[in-house]
Amino acid sequence: MILMLDSSIDWDDLHPTNRYAAEIVLGIRKACELEILACQRHLDDLQRQATLDFPFVFDESRADRIFEWFERCCRHVRGPFSGQLIELLPFQKFDLGCLFGWVHMESGKRRFVLSYNERARGNVKSTEMSGIALYGMCGDCVYPPDDPDQKRYEDMPEVECAAVDKGQARRVWGDAQKMGEKSPDILKRLRIKRTYIEHSTRGGWLRPLSKDTKNKDSGAPCIVIIDEYHAHPTSEIVDVLRSGFGKRLQSLMLIITTAGKNAENNPCKKERDSHEKILRGDIPMIETTFAMIRTLDKGDDPHDQSTWPKANPILQEENEYSQALLKEIKTEHDEAFNSGDAAKIREWLTKRVNLWQADSEDKFMSGIMDKWKALAISRDAFFDLVRGFETWNGLDLSKTTDLTAAGFVFRLPDGRYAVTAHGFMPQESATKHEHSDRVPYRYWAERGWCTLTPGSVVDYSFIKSHIQQREQEQSWIIKEVCYDPYNATHFTSELEAEGYERVEIRQGVQTLSEPTKFFRELVLQGLIVHDGSELLTWCLSNAIEVSDNNGNIKLSKKHKDDSQRIDLIAAILNAMVRAMTRDNSIDLNEHIMSEDFSF
Repeated sequence: MILMLDSSIDWDDLHPTNRYAAEIVLGIRKACELEILACQRHLDDLQRQATLDFPFVFDESRADRIFEWFERCCRHVRGPFSGQLIELLPFQKFDLGCLFGWVHMESGKRRFVLSYNERARGNVKSTEMSGIALYGMCGDCVYPPDDPDQKRYEDMPEVECAAVDKGQARRVWGDAQKMGEKSPDILKRLRIKRTYIEHSTRGGWLRPLSKDTKNKDSGAPCIVIIDEYHAHPTSEIVDVLRSGFGKRLQSLMLIITTAGKNAENNPCKKERDSHEKILRGDIPMIETTFAMIRTLDKGDDPHDQSTWPKANPILQEENEYSQALLKEIKTEHDEAFNSGDAAKIREWLTKRVNLWQADSEDKFMSGIMDKWKALAISRDAFFDLVRGFETWNGLDLSKTTDLTAAGFVFRLPDGRYAVTAHGFMPQESATKHEHSDRVPYRYWAERGWCTLTPGSVVDYSFIKSHIQQREQEQSWIIKEVCYDPYNATHFTSELEAEGYERVEIRQGVQTLSEPTKFFRELVLQGLIVHDGSELLTWCLSNAIEVSDNNGNIKLSKKHKDDSQRIDLIAAILNAMVRAMTRDNSIDLNEHIMSEDFSF
């Protein structure tokens, strides 16, 4: 079914998943920006389903199957509805409908391999995950959309309920155990004992898993549930369980969590940031990943009760539970903020309105990334625009095993600046970083935004070739090579021997503050143009602004080992130091020597 958002919508005929998405996008339901983007993604996918570029279809019968599982077989195990059959709420039908309704148009295999779902405490996360865990043991199957009678179930199904410690891991598992015991339909299929759950005829297991569990990497999981990922100090358990994928028909990992209080170098926060950038279009869409983040928007007043449903979708429903939850959130709010206890306030902000805390980052392009994207033109148009122009080349030669960059800055006759940058990374490192950082370097290489050099270290000869190729093919006139001296002295000496003029750009705030501020001002005024590089946009979105006591700034990553790299914008700013200086005869040495490197 194609869904068009106009006055002709027949709401009664819409599937619950599609109806919820439409209500969110049209503003009928209160939602944060990230939920709106997730719902818009679903509606956009409906428009392009079953095409060569997008070989997936939304099979309403598959979505209905998971709905029926919950509402006919699963019962609440605690709270005011304990013992009653679960009646899925609209937001749950959207999330579950997307996860289980989208399938490959030919094989019928589930589209999504990974789900990241973040919402505030009290919004029935454990109940939902317990039902999915039992479905993985009893009802999960594959069947071609055109032949629903040919169902294929997994033999020896394996469902893992993973958490940071044994107690938390047993929470979802224990709820699944109680839920199964309360359901005659489930008891027909499973053997549920005090210490284990298995399928009565197909074997397998549903088990709790934590960092202390032995043989975590010995299985072939069908469904993995990662509970409260914010509490995990590392991504070890996610990485180990993900490594078992590929052995089943359609493995699925579900990460479910609230926000956390340790946003610095937290694996969950990294995961969340990656999904946020995908939803916002800062990095390419990963078609097999589902993301739903329900939180307050930037600028929302957390004391304003009307904003709370953005992080607590259950508050939009009129029932006994939602009323009790609202009362509890308000009581905890008043206690926390009246006490003045910072720990209680942070606890309320993370758990009740899903806001990450203790994040010291100050994003350089906060609030203006959309402005940056709007200033892009096509690559061909960019080359036509700057053909034959003078340009300043900037280099950022980082560790030879990491991303390295060559940037170019042009001054245009109309007063605008044009910028472009290209990345270089060893092939072996790119493969590793795609798995650990979930950043699509190979995709970017195919698109021409970066070059993957053979082996395990960057071959600088590729950078030299790239510069020379731009000169020859685009008739660019390289005014100067502007370089960060770290790791670059020998390479730039080679360039100088071939006739290039090189200028060392010291990396202190006294040198970089003015061009960094100037770059942002160009974006704000619409006086910069770029070629739409997805890799450059990603680097720019990662950049953190740090400042000294005098208001001087420069860019940085969150910390030195962060995988969210900024190399391409760093290369451009090195070039901007000289490009923005109209009279390039000015001697910068005196200025550079006076730099204050203290923060």
